Amino acid sequence: MTKYRKLFTTVRRNCSRFLGLLLSLCLLFEAGISAQANGDSQVENTCGGVAAVFNPGSGNSVDVVNATAKELNLDLTAEEEEPEESRLVMANVQNALNVRSDASEESDKVGMLYKDCGGTILERRDGWTKLQSGNIIGWASDEYLLFDEEARALANSVGKMVATVNTETLRVRMEPGTDSGIWGLLPKGEVVEVLNQYDDGWVCIDFEGEDGYVSTEFLVLDFVIDAGETMEEIDARIAAEKEASRHKNYGEYTTDADTTLLLAALIYCEAGSESYEGKLAVGAVVMNRVRSGAYPNSIHGVIYASGQFTPAMNGKLNSVYASGNISSSCIQAAQEALAGASNVGDLTHFRRNNGREGLVIGNHVFY
Repeated sequence: MTKYRKLFTTVRRNCSRFLGLLLSLCLLFEAGISAQANGDSQVENTCGGVAAVFNPGSGNSVDVVNATAKELNLDLTAEEEEPEESRLVMANVQNALNVRSDASEESDKVGMLYKDCGGTILERRDGWTKLQSGNIIGWASDEYLLFDEEARALANSVGKMVATVNTETLRVRMEPGTDSGIWGLLPKGEVVEVLNQYDDGWVCIDFEGEDGYVSTEFLVLDFVIDAGETMEEIDARIAAEKEASRHKNYGEYTTDADTTLLLAALIYCEAGSESYEGKLAVGAVVMNRVRSGAYPNSIHGVIYASGQFTPAMNGKLNSVYASGNISSSCIQAAQEALAGASNVGDLTHFRRNNGREGLVIGNHVFY
């Protein structure tokens, strides 16, 4: 069967010439069969079209193909092109995975991939994969990686679609259409999370706690997943965390006022219009990541992890933090989360409620 499929694929690429020749062959077959038919009986054997001609069970099908190929100067031995393999790779670990300078456990570490991190395959050999993830380029053992369908499934679960505004000012509509009302405006360069994408050129985004609609004509869409850290980035982060942790006590997670304000600013950006329960839930997610060991072990590291919190990506978090214009309820939620309170158990993810299974609080689903 493989041989005949390859023959058919090759011939089909020259279909404009081949169909004319095939029609002539079919007419000849019909004439030959008709001459052998008795009386007025119908010749049903000629109704199979191309399928009948290329039926591998037919004794003359190979002769037909060979004669046609000779007429068209086709190479029937050419192999079919194999489909391009997926270059996506995802970390398959509960905590972290070492990325090395060469395909060996003895080589130097150049970085680390955390849980749910992904990257691009550059090369594979001997049970190792050379990959790029963020600023990391190095080798990781295939034993701790996911490829192909498994990688895509995990990426779709933990990644998200974001959109960057590429026009000076973009109207956010209440419904998908230019006749709809306007929620507000987005400036050029703003990065927003895409909740849903439609075939008519519109996407649904999270706009200040509401479903907003914008035209893809004025957006640059990108699917993002978390990236790893190089050893240099890890060293720099640890040094900054040591300086910031001078006021940290053991027991409940207490820290300096600036870090508390940073957590409160993130809560304000992600859940400023939610109930207090929704605000606390966002703070609890951050603290669950800090405690889990699967993510950076500081509030700053978790919040600014690549591809995780949209306000940290688009600069909104920094603006709110610098202004200090944060509601008292967000600050209280941050303080309570730091004290160990959690109303979402040990869940580490959330997004706008789009029907995904999980714990729904207000406009968010936690999972």
